[in-house]
Amino acid sequence: MVFLGFGKYARADKIYAIEPIRDDRRGHGRRTLVWVEGVAEPIIASRTERTILHEMGQDAAVGSQVLDQALDLAERVAEQTQQGRVDVNDLGRRARRLLEATAKPGDPQKLF
Repeated sequence: MVFLGFGKYARADKIYAIEPIRDDRRGHGRRTLVWVEGVAEPIIASRTERTILHEMGQDAAVGSQVLDQALDLAERVAEQTQQGRVDVNDLGRRARRLLEATAKPGDPQKLF
């Protein structure tokens, strides 16, 4: 099962096409169109195509979660600035998490 966001899941073997939303339909929570076998209309996913591909086991998408988070942060800053309301605490918290993810190598799992 692949998580598409907003409580939506699809079987990885039933997804036959994904398309990033690049026009004015794209917004917070609207990132990718996902076509699933047996569903007439595409599902709107809140996750990027790279993240979905990664969960489907595609090697080309490995390591893109940090980029996806950075793009999400940039989009939030742009939207909130345009609306005249910027939640500095939320943006700072997200930026710290993003920086921590890139600055520290993952801790190896300890067996004992």
